[in-house]
Amino acid sequence: MIMMMMMMMMMMMMMMMMMIMMMMMMMMMLMMMMMMMMIMMIMMMMMMMMIMMMMMMMMMMMMMMMMMMMMMMMMMMMLLLLLMMMMMMMMMMMMMMMMIARYHTAVKCNLIVFR
Repeated sequence: MIMMMMMMMMMMMMMMMMMIMMMMMMMMMLMMMMMMMMIMMIMMMMMMMMIMMMMMMMMMMMMMMMMMMMMMMMMMMMLLLLLMMMMMMMMMMMMMMMMIARYHTAVKCNLIVFR
């Protein structure tokens, strides 16, 4: 009887140990899974961040290019305007010269007579 009891106790102990071991293993597995998930999540986040950064960089580059183009266009326009102004000034000067010359010649030749 005592032997039987001892055997039963031993069996129970063994079962308990097995159960605990199983639980521990399960916990370990869970922990590992969680860790893996966490690492995966972090990796995904990093990847997303990288992609976002790349996109932002591309956008910035595009904006810079656009700005440069705009600046170039503005500069060209300004130059054109300046040229136009210069041409106008030259034309005005020529006209003035012509008028003065004509007037002078007229006065010299006594063609204009105010009476």
